[in-house]
Amino acid sequence: MSLINEYRATEEAIKELQERLKSLSQDDKLKKELEFESKLRDLMGEYQKSLRDIIALLDPDAKLSKAPRTGKAAPTGGKRARKVKQYKNPHTGEVIETKGGNHKTLKEWKAKWGADEVESWATLLG
Repeated sequence: MSLINEYRATEEAIKELQERLKSLSQDDKLKKELEFESKLRDLMGEYQKSLRDIIALLDPDAKLSKAPRTGKAAPTGGKRARKVKQYKNPHTGEVIETKGGNHKTLKEWKAKWGADEVESWATLLG
């Protein structure tokens, strides 16, 4: 798109948005919502309450997005739990179980025999 076409398209978009803003500013529902929000914020300030306090008061069971996280992932959504892998070293007969690759012995094996070789020793558990 040429620069002049981009300019004209942007200019047209601005005009459409200004018309939309003008129609919204004349909407009675919006005026009531803005008035309610203003009064609510004034009241919250008067009583030194935050939005979290109001939500906790009105809906004590509400889950806030910044709630403290637990060690385990929730079974419905969230992070998927890692599967346990069992590695059996055919050279030494040693067996280790881990959920991730940040295992000291596993790192040593991969350094000594190579990552592809060590991954071939893995068995997926439960």
